[in-house]
Amino acid sequence: MSQAPTIKDIQALREALGAAIYCTPVVQCAELEEIIGGDTQIYAKLEFLQRTGTFKARGALAVVSGLSEAQKKRGITAVSAGNHAIAAAYAAQIGGTSAKVVMIGSANPSRIAACKALGAEVVMADTAHDAFRLADEIQSKEGRFFVHPFEGPGVATGTGMLGLEIHEQCGELDAVVVAVGGGGLIGGISNALKQLRPSCEIIGVEPQGADSMHRSIAAGAPQSIEAVDTIADSLGAPFALPYSFELCQQNVDRLCTVSDDQIRRAMGFLFQAMKMAVEPACAATTAAMLGPLRDELRGRKVLLVFCGSNIDWPTFAEQAIFRQDDAA
Repeated sequence: MSQAPTIKDIQALREALGAAIYCTPVVQCAELEEIIGGDTQIYAKLEFLQRTGTFKARGALAVVSGLSEAQKKRGITAVSAGNHAIAAAYAAQIGGTSAKVVMIGSANPSRIAACKALGAEVVMADTAHDAFRLADEIQSKEGRFFVHPFEGPGVATGTGMLGLEIHEQCGELDAVVVAVGGGGLIGGISNALKQLRPSCEIIGVEPQGADSMHRSIAAGAPQSIEAVDTIADSLGAPFALPYSFELCQQNVDRLCTVSDDQIRRAMGFLFQAMKMAVEPACAATTAAMLGPLRDELRGRKVLLVFCGSNIDWPTFAEQAIFRQDDAA
């Protein structure tokens, strides 16, 4: 693995990107604290208020900002169920280049529209594996630079800005809980926080139907899954890759999984109790707090990363389970 980003690297990127990235707010989650009890302190990093609606803009901008003028002239390509495609389109717009992105057939129509509105050309693929193959073809034939959704030092430096912000905004924390797809988000956050707050426990949350990082950690090497089967399509990475895997292996203390029903109930809870309409991936950390992490994190100071909210109302209303008693 290449050297992990240092705090100086992350600070330099933040300064270079300037207003292209927001420092998103942290709020206290009194509604969750009441349910968990035991003097638990729970905070949420509202990254769904980031430009493009998710954390993905950080990594995409980090990568595109480092391209040469010759590379920018040829343009970029990317693979995504939606959020990274939107972020790549935004980064291309800011960086003065063009984007041709491959989106998976299950992508929400609102995400496709958002991507096109930012000027990207969109091509569709049936599955995540097909999408990566198609992006390889585009890269080979057109010379476009592949902006990976979760792998590499650029992504880790970009998402490392989240870790730096969490440190600055919250100070001492007992645990930070982060949703896991390919590992780019938690890899960058954990790398930064372990440099700044080594005692802070970093916990990853995967959907049961997309547990490639669980399998990879258990095997001691990056693994693939045959198919993605989860409502949280933004977390549906079909495989782990060496750079992000090694960051997770070194810095993530443990992983847990949540079911789609737990995610649906968390979506409903966040809307009813906190007036937040978020996508399934964003609700995964709340689902974990209400489920597998509930007892062991009681009485501790915890931050949940709310990673994104690119979802339209019809889809949200269909997916969320509006039964607050399930959480109590």
